[in-house]
Amino acid sequence: MTAAVTRKHRFSLTPYLFILPHLIFFAVFIGYPFFSGLYISFFQYDVLRPEATVFVGLQNYLDLFKAGSVKFIEFWNSMQVTLTFVIFSVPFLVVIPLVLAVLLNIKVPGRNFFRAVYFAPWVLSCAVISLIWWWIFQSQGGLLNYYLKMLGLETPRWLSTMPYAMISIIIATVWWTMGYNMIIFLAALQDIPTDLYEAAEMDGAGSWARFVHVTLPLLRPVLVFIVITTIIASFNLLGQPMMMTRGAPAQPTGGGATEPVMLRIFTEGFVRPFQGSAAAMSVVVATIMVIFSFANFRIFRQRD
Repeated sequence: MTAAVTRKHRFSLTPYLFILPHLIFFAVFIGYPFFSGLYISFFQYDVLRPEATVFVGLQNYLDLFKAGSVKFIEFWNSMQVTLTFVIFSVPFLVVIPLVLAVLLNIKVPGRNFFRAVYFAPWVLSCAVISLIWWWIFQSQGGLLNYYLKMLGLETPRWLSTMPYAMISIIIATVWWTMGYNMIIFLAALQDIPTDLYEAAEMDGAGSWARFVHVTLPLLRPVLVFIVITTIIASFNLLGQPMMMTRGAPAQPTGGGATEPVMLRIFTEGFVRPFQGSAAAMSVVVATIMVIFSFANFRIFRQRD
């Protein structure tokens, strides 16, 4: 009995050695930047002139919540822009990949070709995608306005007026990233036993009934995963507006109509530069995302 208990509670170093490489990576590239940013947020920080750095305590945070201040207006405007982007992009990034996955799961000739075609944009960098769509949406000489003009239709200023600027960013993002979600849905669809579809068909269920009562319930865990990860990824929007619109058009009250919170943090920290204020913004955004993720997992866990 004693020997069995001893073997059960014997310490083994092997599992810790397996996770050590990831732990080192996590500590260097995530842990250290996080605590360093938290430290910087309490200072009026100047990375180029360390002697000019001044401790300001919570002032950087107070400025973000002081109604009427410049930082308050710019920061919360960027949060509103980010939320707008999330609301209008996430449904497309879930529904379109799901429809494509269902269609490409059918055994028809050439389906592997179309799978590759829809997934191909995902392997390109954000810079490449942004430049492609920047040329397409250009007001003067852009591909889209060229064909609209040929058809005698209105040629909007896609990248400098609202709501066209936000629509342009959403279109570019959906085209770029929908292939990734499609592949995840496709893998999940292939794990559904065909016996269930055959049984439903024998019971008289049509294609739509099989999709609603067989496919969707079995896809629910994957659907939850994709919704949560897509929302988090959309909250990190940066490259597309930076290269396509630069946050324009400007808002009368401050900030840009297409300036997401990540672009505001970049501008605050590297263009102005106010590293302390940018670090405080990052901490606030990270806190909001942690609360959001925790709430989502709690809600879906309770439903399970």
